[in-house]
Amino acid sequence: MLLRILIAGAGRVGLELARALVGEDKQVAVIDNDARAIKMAQGVDALVVHGDTCQRAILKEAGINEAGVFVAATSSDEKNIIACALARHAHEKESEKGSPRLLTICRVRDPKYLREGREGHLRNWAGVDKVIHPVDGSVRRLKTGLKMTCFDEVIPFGDGAFILEMEVTKDAGDLTFTSLEEVCERISDMPIIVGLKRQNEASVIPTKHTQLLPKDRVAVAAIGTESFSRIVRLFGHDEVDFTSVPRVAIFGAGLVSQRVARSFLADGCRVTVIESNLTKANALSGTSLGANSLLDIINGDHDDPELLREVELASHDIAIAALDNDHASIAAALMASELGVPRTGLILSTSDMVSVVKRMGITFAVDRKRVAVDLIMAAIHEELTGIFGVLSTIPDIVGICFPIRAGSDYVGKNLDDIPLPSHAVTCFMQRPSEDGRMLTLGPSGEKMLQAGDRLIIFLPPYEVEELERRLEG
Repeated sequence: MLLRILIAGAGRVGLELARALVGEDKQVAVIDNDARAIKMAQGVDALVVHGDTCQRAILKEAGINEAGVFVAATSSDEKNIIACALARHAHEKESEKGSPRLLTICRVRDPKYLREGREGHLRNWAGVDKVIHPVDGSVRRLKTGLKMTCFDEVIPFGDGAFILEMEVTKDAGDLTFTSLEEVCERISDMPIIVGLKRQNEASVIPTKHTQLLPKDRVAVAAIGTESFSRIVRLFGHDEVDFTSVPRVAIFGAGLVSQRVARSFLADGCRVTVIESNLTKANALSGTSLGANSLLDIINGDHDDPELLREVELASHDIAIAALDNDHASIAAALMASELGVPRTGLILSTSDMVSVVKRMGITFAVDRKRVAVDLIMAAIHEELTGIFGVLSTIPDIVGICFPIRAGSDYVGKNLDDIPLPSHAVTCFMQRPSEDGRMLTLGPSGEKMLQAGDRLIIFLPPYEVEELERRLEG
């Protein structure tokens, strides 16, 4: 078991990460040299160290000799890389002989460091095991969330597995005011609900006796995007069919906007990028991305209605804003909505704004820092999980993935034989196919487990350690 997790950086990512880990009863230390950040960190039940994470003495004070994981999550890529290298060396010098190797996780923003990490170079010259770049994860989440207008959050678990967060409406008459046991008897292939939040009540994982009510917030397991329409209609949402190859407008030509554009272009979509800075617009035009025949680059202000009418913004199916300033992004998306674009999306850096913009009428928004926390948690839990998700609108419920390895005691047993804690539910089984890809299946209790299977399980954070203990046993 990991003795201690050190987090360099007490910004929003560092603090949310610390809270999540403390909720699992992990020993956590947080390091920062900013007095205000340290004051905020005092509210977390963790060791808080005021100092420079690139100083060996500070790492020793934080307990690097007892650490199993070091996370560098400051606002500087270079500082994060240096901190990982120093932490690796300090751990080797200070820890007892025979101690497990330190796992180092580094958050970066610059794509060049992401490439260095993917090619294995950062591990070789800086001792970085895992590189976290939340932008691509944010783009994937945004694209999925824009498929429907009713989603509060979409959490992808890979290979066609999704958790959809939404509200139960008054039109969900087939589901409300009756037990889920009775609902499942009436409705074939009723999707599994992994979390429920009722106003002024704590979050729960529903049981067969639970009754859904209008205005409940639920997290629902979905297999494949083609299942979304049926699921949202079950929960009372009237959705229109949406094109699979939308025309997309993107405000801004920065790094995030370029990743968004690249992703939609790969799907064969026609994309218009609107950038107010002439230098940035010209720079994008000179890249291989800018040479794509499906991409139009317009130099002009995103808040100029005359320009937006000239470029026929209303003929686009989606408008996405990923500007450096969240408020500017929100204004651009609202303008697009006002001019008739049916679906609007945002990639934000402020979590508080994500729920606010939904009430403004913006279709879907993604919080980059929350995605970063999810990815870091996945890296920390990789020995058990490899995947980790925290529900957004339903707090205190998390999802993890348990692999069935060759030689496991559970190979050849039924899914019902897995000793889950009392407040846990399995929502997906993923199995390798003959071509090497993973297939996502529903979790039938009679299915026999095979080596290579993965089980995605939702439970309260305080039961994660108990699940680890049971499954490792």
